[in-house]
Amino acid sequence: MLIATICLTFFTATNSYGQTDGNKKSAQSLLYKTGNPADWPKDQDAVISGKKNHKILLENDSVRVLEVTVLPGEKEAVHHHQYRSVLYMMEAGDFIDRDGEGNVIFDTRKLPSPLKFPLTKWKSPEVPHSVENLSKTITMRLIRIEIKK
Repeated sequence: MLIATICLTFFTATNSYGQTDGNKKSAQSLLYKTGNPADWPKDQDAVISGKKNHKILLENDSVRVLEVTVLPGEKEAVHHHQYRSVLYMMEAGDFIDRDGEGNVIFDTRKLPSPLKFPLTKWKSPEVPHSVENLSKTITMRLIRIEIKK
């Protein structure tokens, strides 16, 4: 339990894309909304509405492991992730993440320096959103481990 608490404390000390905030202002204000996953449309679960980009590698009562790919120039369907998760981003170029209404939540082009891969990060449940891969050559590739319990 102590290890889990330490890990949660560390992961919540960083913003959504691994940039430590500390006493410094983050490069971009993240506009991630929160809410109750039980209220989100069931048909917008990542493996339902986002099935083209989200492939289940393993699922049981404790976890769901997804392989996520977004091809160059592709925009995902609006979807959500109802569980807390760990992302292991292997590769990506510039991308934009938008909320369910199309408002920009995050744009990698506004970071002070490019993201370095591979990148591991903690994510809280994510309300309906959609990622657009802005690269013309790089496929966005990541593994998402969703923690059900």
